[in-house]
Amino acid sequence: MILLLAAAPVSELRGAIPYGILVAKLSLTEVLILALLGNLLPVVPLFFGIQFVLNGLNRFRYTKKFGLWIVETTKRRATIVERYEAIGLALFVAIPLPMTGAWTGIIAASLFKIKFRYALLAVIIGVFIAGAVVTGLTLSGSELFHLLYQR
Repeated sequence: MILLLAAAPVSELRGAIPYGILVAKLSLTEVLILALLGNLLPVVPLFFGIQFVLNGLNRFRYTKKFGLWIVETTKRRATIVERYEAIGLALFVAIPLPMTGAWTGIIAASLFKIKFRYALLAVIIGVFIAGAVVTGLTLSGSELFHLLYQR
């Protein structure tokens, strides 16, 4: 379940790590390995396949709007990627907020024509930073919750 949550475009690490720690109650090592691996699994196919998917969406009247929404939303949110390229991409992926993870980052890398090797390294760095941030927030929040509600 952790692997699937981490690989999914909406939850990514933001859902997988808290689930693994708080719900599945697995060891921190197991959670991090599964979450990081799951979040990185779709990166390569997505980088090389996003143009094919967008072209397919643009072929049909009913799906063209969705394809345009993906492109416009990604470009609007990823101005840091456009400006700073690979470094901006790493920072963009590292911020654990909605629409800023590996999925959106790798789509932005493809749209802004960042070379694959730089994009891959930047996304890996960003995912590891995001994993550390989400883990820290999850553990801190869990401890605070236990302190406040154990009475």
